[in-house]
Amino acid sequence: MRRLISAVLLVILAACSGPAEEVVRAPSEGITTTRSPASRELPPGRALVADYLLVDKSERLLVAYSRGEPIRAYRGLAFGDAPMGHKRFEGDERTPEGIYSIDWRNPNSRYHLSLRISYPNADDRAFAARYGRSAGGDIFIHGQPNGYPGPPLPGDWTDGCIALSNAEIEELWRLVPDGTPIEIRP
Repeated sequence: MRRLISAVLLVILAACSGPAEEVVRAPSEGITTTRSPASRELPPGRALVADYLLVDKSERLLVAYSRGEPIRAYRGLAFGDAPMGHKRFEGDERTPEGIYSIDWRNPNSRYHLSLRISYPNADDRAFAARYGRSAGGDIFIHGQPNGYPGPPLPGDWTDGCIALSNAEIEELWRLVPDGTPIEIRP
């Protein structure tokens, strides 16, 4: 219940808190919210580790938690070309919804760093099989396309992944170990 209340309050506060590039810091860390890319570095001697990720697709918000407390929030996420609804089939360009985990990372992907989400699970595969289709896979949280020098691409442009700015994925990469649970809400 406490986690739900914290998440709701964070969503409300984040929705009113400025531009999408902003990174919100947990008050318990003694770090203030800032827009300066240089200040996105972790404080010296403090190793934060996320143990839970929450993505709210309707708010375009990703919140990283440590021990039940929000430690980072990223706004303005980009999703698949068809962002509404749960991913059902390969090629539907939807971002999955449900509880998964970060199961491995790819430093050499076509996008700036990528953390793979464990989609599809057994239920996702069974649903797709009932229709004689593939559930798809290779759903990641990643940065911008490699070699793209500009600001984050506008709109929803992935094939079902979750895209952040390159600076944001670099920070998230350092915070999130493999095996971290991720909940993706509609």
